[in-house]
Amino acid sequence: MSRLLLVSNRLPVTVKAEKDGVSVVRSAGGLATGLRGPHERSGGLWIGWPGDVSRLTPPQRASVEAQLAELRCVPLYLSASEVSRFYEGYSNRTLWPLCHYLIDRIPQQDRDWDVYRKVNERFADLVARHYQPGDTIWVHDYQLMLVPAFLRARLPQARIGFFFHIPFPSSEIFRTLPHRADLVRGLLGADLIGFHTLTYVRHFSSTLMRLLGLETVVDRVAYDGREVRLGAFPMGIDAQAFENLAREPAVLEEVRTHREKSSELRLVLGVDRLDYTKGIPRRLLAVQRLLEREPTWRGRLRFVQVAVPSRTAVADYAAYRDKVDELVGRINGLYGSVHNVPVHYLYRSFNERQLTALYRAADVMFVTPIRDGMNLVAKEFCAARPDEDGVLVLSEFAGAADEMGDAVMVNPYDVEGMADALEAALEMPEEERRTRMRILRARVKEYDVHWWVRTFLNELQSTPTPPPRVEPAGAEAALTQLREASRLLLLIDYDGTLVSFAPKPELASPDAELLDLLQRLATRRDTRVHIVSGRPRETLEAWFGGLPVGLHAEHGLWSRPEPGQPWTSQEGVTTDWKTLVRPVLEAFAARVPGAFVEEKSGSLAWHFRQVDPVFGARQARELRLHLGEVFAHGPLEVLPGDKVVEVRARGVNKGRVVELVTRDMAPGTRMVAIGDDRTDEDLFAALPEGSLAIHAGGKDSRARYRVNGPPEVRNLLSSLLVG
Repeated sequence: MSRLLLVSNRLPVTVKAEKDGVSVVRSAGGLATGLRGPHERSGGLWIGWPGDVSRLTPPQRASVEAQLAELRCVPLYLSASEVSRFYEGYSNRTLWPLCHYLIDRIPQQDRDWDVYRKVNERFADLVARHYQPGDTIWVHDYQLMLVPAFLRARLPQARIGFFFHIPFPSSEIFRTLPHRADLVRGLLGADLIGFHTLTYVRHFSSTLMRLLGLETVVDRVAYDGREVRLGAFPMGIDAQAFENLAREPAVLEEVRTHREKSSELRLVLGVDRLDYTKGIPRRLLAVQRLLEREPTWRGRLRFVQVAVPSRTAVADYAAYRDKVDELVGRINGLYGSVHNVPVHYLYRSFNERQLTALYRAADVMFVTPIRDGMNLVAKEFCAARPDEDGVLVLSEFAGAADEMGDAVMVNPYDVEGMADALEAALEMPEEERRTRMRILRARVKEYDVHWWVRTFLNELQSTPTPPPRVEPAGAEAALTQLREASRLLLLIDYDGTLVSFAPKPELASPDAELLDLLQRLATRRDTRVHIVSGRPRETLEAWFGGLPVGLHAEHGLWSRPEPGQPWTSQEGVTTDWKTLVRPVLEAFAARVPGAFVEEKSGSLAWHFRQVDPVFGARQARELRLHLGEVFAHGPLEVLPGDKVVEVRARGVNKGRVVELVTRDMAPGTRMVAIGDDRTDEDLFAALPEGSLAIHAGGKDSRARYRVNGPPEVRNLLSSLLVG
């Protein structure tokens, strides 16, 4: 396999200063566990912040770097200011609450963006220094959203993946960010962007459309000349490790102790970081509500809440801790006794062995985050139950809910509903408990963290390596080719090529300078000129009928190759479909102010030139999808253009003009096509070998030559007349 470069905010290690030196210990988290195998087998590197090492002496720091090198870890050191503003600031005071739908917690002023951007650039620089051709780069999480684009600029041919570990919010939420477009463009530097659920993928796709006007086609989006893939890859846990722990004699002994101490009680368990997204206050209120309305549970219920300290330097977290402390005290004051209190609140960290014992001892696991990217605790609980007992109560807003349908689902904002679910879980018959747990365990074991890593990397490594980007040659190279030809046949688009787009089609009539240019081109020695446009034939005749040029209207449906000849239509084209399509286009125009419908003899066009570009692009996408569903098997095709959606008879395209004009073409004639949008790609594709295709604008094109819009097209054609 190719060498794997892993990039995350934190290295998967803990640096411990001791009396006789300093040690670097591997972390035991799910990400570190899942990625350790591919990291080591590929001989790869893991790049990230090693934690605060500012207090270490120079010899201790040297020892840390040597130990990190042995673990194939590359440290990126952050100053105290960078930790405060990049990590605690923009990442966790802005992005974290926003992605969890808590926009009221976002600071009113965006003061940490510059540091976030600068640290992301430092990460990209460090990765680029260690990159070797053929490496696969996998960047992780919201702290590093700009890294993929920075890497793409430094390493255009690199294969880059990104995984977003927290929820990606709806586009309405994400668009409240001042630097929203920068973050999205940052992610689009990757070849593959992964999320936990299909819902998050849809949210990201909607954001792309709303912010950048980019349309996702199934699971991929075209951006900057590349294809970016999107996918749902639900992260798992090391399920076998938890099951093995749950069977260890020492753990079973601890389970026995827990149950003896709660012999007359039912044990309900909550395990979370102390974070305001985890829903702990409402969970406590649900326990209180059950005790309040069902006195029979008083003295029979013990709720153990493990709260792991988190981000203690952030003021919001300190206030949240105070709130939880107050609730615990109130509930115990109301329903406790001399011998027992209903809530056992443990504000500290537990190791995996201790947690596994609690998981296996619990009757009910209460997992109620108000929003969570995945929630691995829910999966750990199931993996730690080889006895196939216990009930999982799970928030429908946790990413894990998409997979774990046999849990008891709750709305974490509904305290009364959670109290109902908790009571139902406590009273659930044994057969139902075991059936549900058996199904949950099968899922957790099959789709574990190793499956997650393998699936993501297989998808990433199957993406084609971006080819070296060859920029189309410019106007000077095209002019040289034109001048070298003994005879020229020019096929020139009109709107967007010879003239810029106007708010309404009728306002884009040719000016005197353009008419003079076309007249002189058409009378140049050994040069023939044809205008190939989507305009109606009546318009082209009115504008250019007095010039010695060929005219081709409605994308080749109508042609008049020589002045004075009659217009002829392509055979076999019907218009019966118009009566069905016109009402659809008019309905869309009615709901989009500024949009309008244009009717031509062989097509209908829905224009949105006067509509907000992003809103118009979104409505155009909906219209294309709707038309595609309704008329998928009809004699029609739906054609996206520049600020237009056109419906025309199938088989009508500008490419047919090439066959028509080459019938009487003199030997040695070089054919040249100039155009700016999707309709002109049909023209380019039909050109015979040795022809020139010139794209006018910045879109992706098969053309080998490129000029920058109508002014450069006119300059190029004018230069052809000189000398």
